[in-house]
This record gives sequence, structure tokens and C-alpha cells, in this order.
Amino acid sequence: MSSVNAVIEQLKENLEKNLDHTKIEFKRIRAGKSSPDMLDGVFVEYYGASTPIGQVANVNTPDARSINIQPWDKSLINAIEKAIINSNLGFAPQNDGEYIRINLPPITEERRKELVKRAKAESESSKVGIRNLRKDANEKIRKLKADGVSEDEMAAGEDRVQKLVDSFIAKTEELFVDKEKEIMTV
Repeated sequence: MSSVNAVIEQLKENLEKNLDHTKIEFKRIRAGKSSPDMLDGVFVEYYGASTPIGQVANVNTPDARSINIQPWDKSLINAIEKAIINSNLGFAPQNDGEYIRINLPPITEERRKELVKRAKAESESSKVGIRNLRKDANEKIRKLKADGVSEDEMAAGEDRVQKLVDSFIAKTEELFVDKEKEIMTV
């Protein structure tokens, strides 16, 4: 049974990674109030290396509708501004030479519905990933028959895989419901 357990442990690890990725993607979806996480995918060219914005500047949110970015090296301010514009997040940064400010306009009802659709698509993508991981785990368990694993052990292993998959699909759905509520709250 230890080889079946190894397959299930590997599956659990991969499912956790899938869920973590979904949480990160949900953080990037703007839900009405500003957050430094909104800029997580923005990279600045810094001494020839593509560097996350949080490693070259202080990013904070003084209120629910704005983000302030203060670069540690003032010569980077234009590169940071350019990176934000090129990130296609829909932000219009304002550069005053020392800080970059991003003012977030209130979200319209139509835009909220678009964001919910984006969150739903991310949720579905996560579920497809979970199902693919299930398929891979079940194939690995079936291949264990050659190693002398009994039919009963294989069936029990597949049952455990299904229960694990069901729990992670439920967690993903729960994340989506929470995100939808957050987006639709005015």
C-alpha cells in the first residue's frame, strides 16, 4: 500500500499547488478596493534583470481607491511607470518624480460582471487542472499492478484519489463564491 500512498501524497502536494495558484490569480482580480497584490505580476527592468515591482519599490495603499509606489532608487521611476502601463492592468499611473500614484475609479456594474466572469474562468481552469491531476494519479495507481499491488488496494487508492479531488474542487468553488461576493459588494 505504500506505493499507492506515495501516489496519493504526490497528488495532494500537486492539488495544494493548484489551489495556491488559484488564490494568487484571484488576488490579481480587482474587487473594488486597492491592494498591493494588484501589482504582483508587474516586473521592472533593473540592472538587466526582470525584477518584481515589490523588490524595487515600496508599494502601499493609503486608502481603498489608490496605490502609492515609492521606488528605492529614484532613477527607476520612469521604468516602473512604463512597466505598469505595459502590464495591461488598465491603470493610469501618475508620476510626480518621487512617487507614482494610481487612482482606481469606482467599478461599474458592467465591469463587476466582467470580473466575475474572469474569476469564474479562473475557477474552471483550476478545476480542469484538478481533474487532470486525478487522471494522472489514477494512471499511476493502475501501473502499480505490475509491481504486485492488488485489485483491492488499487480500488481503495482510486477511491481515496476521488475523495481528495472532490475536496479540492469544493475548496476551489468556495474560493470562487467568496471572490464573487467580494467583487459584487459595492
